[in-house]
Amino acid sequence: MSQPKWDAIWREKALPQLAVQEWDLLVIGGGICGAGILREAARCGWSCLLLEQRDFAWGTSSRSSKMVHGGLRYIAKGQFALTRDSVRERQRLLDEAPGLIEPLSYLFPHYQGQFPGPKVFGGLLAVYDALAGKRNHLYYPLQQLRFLLPGIREQGLVGATRFYDAVTDDARLVMRVLGEARADGAEALNGLKVIELLRENDQVCGVLAEDSESGKRFIFRSRAVAQATGAWADALRQKTGREHIRPLRGSHLLLPHWRLPMAHAVSFMHESDRRPVFVFPWEGATVIGTTDLDHHESLNQDARISTEEVEYLLAACAQKFPDAQIKRDDVLSSWAGVRPVVSDSDDRAAPSDEKREHMLWVEPGCVTLAGGKLTTFRLLAQEVLEACARFVGKPVSNSGQAVFRPLTDYPLPGLTVGQKRRLSGRHGQALPQLAALLDELGGQPIASLDTLWIELAQACDNELVLHLDDLLLRRTRIGLLLANGAEDEMPKIRALCQQRLSWSDDRWHKEVSAYRQLWKSCYSLPTQAEQSMEHLN
Repeated sequence: MSQPKWDAIWREKALPQLAVQEWDLLVIGGGICGAGILREAARCGWSCLLLEQRDFAWGTSSRSSKMVHGGLRYIAKGQFALTRDSVRERQRLLDEAPGLIEPLSYLFPHYQGQFPGPKVFGGLLAVYDALAGKRNHLYYPLQQLRFLLPGIREQGLVGATRFYDAVTDDARLVMRVLGEARADGAEALNGLKVIELLRENDQVCGVLAEDSESGKRFIFRSRAVAQATGAWADALRQKTGREHIRPLRGSHLLLPHWRLPMAHAVSFMHESDRRPVFVFPWEGATVIGTTDLDHHESLNQDARISTEEVEYLLAACAQKFPDAQIKRDDVLSSWAGVRPVVSDSDDRAAPSDEKREHMLWVEPGCVTLAGGKLTTFRLLAQEVLEACARFVGKPVSNSGQAVFRPLTDYPLPGLTVGQKRRLSGRHGQALPQLAALLDELGGQPIASLDTLWIELAQACDNELVLHLDDLLLRRTRIGLLLANGAEDEMPKIRALCQQRLSWSDDRWHKEVSAYRQLWKSCYSLPTQAEQSMEHLN
């Protein structure tokens, strides 16, 4: 028996039915941590439902630096356990989800008189490799480096050290994990904002949530609630002590590959503040990132890059690739995410000096996860479930099973080996639906991208798209990777997607208008008027 489509029509019908069920666990937050908790709870046989206030991966989990890494710089801060867990989870993900999690080589250039030099950095990597269980770095002198990094500033350059981490599409990672959870019986809803936690006898027993689409409110009852709301973690929980969330913004610039071709990631220290910066290939384009500063704007609005951050990242690029002469006009798009960093002091350290380790806050019936890393989402989920188990009254099986089920070698005729690997990684158990769409629509790519048109159709049919930005900025990334938010492709997008989404002409025009406004304000660069306002503030 085939599964019903996971779309807005299904959501409208299912929402009242899901609200009258009694759940073992309600998960609040549809980022990677919430998806991971839902996946592990479903594996344990718990009845579980996830509620996301906006869209899956809408917050930090679609706007990270895309890196699945062990946290090399955390070694220098003495966070060895965090690094050990991260490198091991990184390898698990590489093994389980090829095509979604891919290895990426990093080059750290060494200049005369600059710290760390090759020996010190090599020693740091030796510890990193020991924690990972295998040697994974090599030093290249300048003569060899010219072939690996053409265009790198050579004045004072003596060589570079190469090591390996991994890269992903973070929003697709969230969707893949949610797919695994739903295959085990869990459910997930977007557009449901939790207004308050419900309590009986001083214990959390459920939530009151508002549907953003209809304005209706629903009560969901459960034995336990797990909050994985990232930077929003302080909004609902009972606060004890001085520990709180410090929202830190990290912003990125995306360039066309031809303007700055990169085969490897380059890691270096920004000359202005000695913070690590990366220039790396992603989805056929080149990313410059990231910044790290306090985010003072409302968390309910999409974060956006500031003029100061644009200048900071362009300066970083000019520092290492001066001949490329990258300017504002070269930028395809930008994104800014807010990191949920736990701070326990009113005397705040510099943003980059805050530790990235996570915490759990527990009150009767409710566990709140704060902080953490994308790479270790599975371990974080298991820790949350263990804390919830006493409220649920059911066991947690922690035997280290894979997050992702092994995939059947499903026929996808007409596609290359690389395309099959990519689709398998990003869509997992949904390959049969993609195969059917391949028969219906063919395997044409969108413009010059690796993304295929069938991926948009699949998202409309089976990935709970509520708004156009869900489709173009998270289910796929064409709004970032194509000029002007994929404006030139909008007629083709409409022809393929409007009917699948059951949108009238009026609804389509409203969605396009809202998307264009969002893209210009939060995913492009600040306008001159916005720059003037920033300077006034």
